[in-house]
Amino acid sequence: MNDRLELIAERLTAIEEELRDLAYDRLREVARSPDDDAGIAAAAEEKRLLQARRAIAKAIRALAPVNTDD
Repeated sequence: MNDRLELIAERLTAIEEELRDLAYDRLREVARSPDDDAGIAAAAEEKRLLQARRAIAKAIRALAPVNTDD
C-alpha cells in the first residue's frame, strides 16, 4: 500500500477506536437509566455511533492492499 493510503488507514483506525469508546460510554449510560430521557437519547446516539463506526471500518477495508498473487 502506498504510504499516504497507509497513513489514512491508520488515522481511520484511530477514529474507529474512538467511536467504539464513545459507543460503549453511551451503552453504559443506557444501562444506568434505560427508561428516562437521558437513557433514550443515549441509545439513539449509540446507534448513530455504531453506524458511523461501521462506515469507517468499511473504508479501512477498502484501503487494504489488494492481493494480486494469483
